[in-house]
Amino acid sequence: MMNNAIPDEKKAFIDSFLENAHIARVATSDSSGQPHVVPVWYAWDGESLWISSYSNTRKIKDLENNPKMAVSIDIAEEGGKTQAVIFEGTADLVRDPRDFLRQQFYWIYKRYLGDEGVKAPGPQEWIEDPHNLLIKLTPQQVYTWNW
Repeated sequence: MMNNAIPDEKKAFIDSFLENAHIARVATSDSSGQPHVVPVWYAWDGESLWISSYSNTRKIKDLENNPKMAVSIDIAEEGGKTQAVIFEGTADLVRDPRDFLRQQFYWIYKRYLGDEGVKAPGPQEWIEDPHNLLIKLTPQQVYTWNW
């Protein structure tokens, strides 16, 4: 699948699956090619995956040097049922405008912390931290399974 278009047969599954606040795993690589995988929170808008991160993290440093990344979001249930979405593509690092960043951070954190949890001092500090930025991945390749 190319040109950032998700085939119709996958779109409904992806949108439904990503409504849930699963843990995503982001894969990047450093300048030597050494892979790095880290769990993250995300939000999906139907076209792009949004992830918040701090500018001093390894994944951001990796993406500044090589913007290619992959993200795996998967669950395994009792009885062996497995569902997953894997995205591959080129990341965009979004550093401004601050009002847009705050809105996106709030959206992401609320998914995991709930209406009241996102209002707590910790998440509010994250939202306002000038080192917090967004990773935007509009996938160029998409893989799914649901068995």
